[in-house]
Amino acid sequence: MINTLDETIEAAYINASGLSVGYNKEPIVGNINFTLSQGQALALIGTNGSGKSTLLKTIVGLLPPQRGQITTFGRKPGSDAKRIAYLGQFHNSGFILPLRAMDVVNMGRFPTHGLIGKMNKKDYEIATSALRTMGAEKLADLPLRALSGGQQQRIYLAQVLAHQADLLVMDEPTSGLDAGGRDLYLRAMQEEMRRGASIVVATHDIHEEAFLCQQVLLLARRVVAFGSPQQVLNPEALLETFGIAISKNHEHPTILEQAHGHDAESTDKPKPHFYPH
Repeated sequence: MINTLDETIEAAYINASGLSVGYNKEPIVGNINFTLSQGQALALIGTNGSGKSTLLKTIVGLLPPQRGQITTFGRKPGSDAKRIAYLGQFHNSGFILPLRAMDVVNMGRFPTHGLIGKMNKKDYEIATSALRTMGAEKLADLPLRALSGGQQQRIYLAQVLAHQADLLVMDEPTSGLDAGGRDLYLRAMQEEMRRGASIVVATHDIHEEAFLCQQVLLLARRVVAFGSPQQVLNPEALLETFGIAISKNHEHPTILEQAHGHDAESTDKPKPHFYPH
């Protein structure tokens, strides 16, 4: 039997059509169109203020769409919170409450039981395994606020893994991580995709996310390009996105020079990160 369009949309983990996202009825990015299926990953790449975080918040239901349509698992965003693990840029819980690192990772199991539900042996095993995956098992009993920024990020990533969600939505997940932490993150995400989870990640890191993701959406307060990394990560599109000129060196992008002729704000744009193998 041939699937109808409605059946295809319902089967998709995310479907966006003619979507505009923004705040207070002020669109930041419009005309967003993509479908994300099971086991796929999408990278949102752009500078600060390009609309990446706004799109992520719309996907998880924290912001309403300005125009167009978006569904997660065929329903309104936020309807299936148990199936989605969200990692934002800012984390306040560890600085309000005297939490241990393990307590934060255990929170990844809360969607299964609720805030007052009791964790069982399997839950603790899943949380411990997530901590081990991120190379942070020795940090388990330390206060979160006593950890470095990179160590804290490993803990929050372990919390995402402990959720065992169908959809992982993460904003700058490698922020503050050292090379070892980034390697562990990439391996963990590949394993998540192998078990059938889908991933949406906002980043400045072109090389690592291109390695991980089948689809890339370049944003600069508009959709610059959408497609596979091979199609999208070219000098022309990256120049429009970041305001820099690049060339390819041994198959990897390399920054050559700051492009001229842009407005004054372009000098404040962060450069994308490149990490050669």
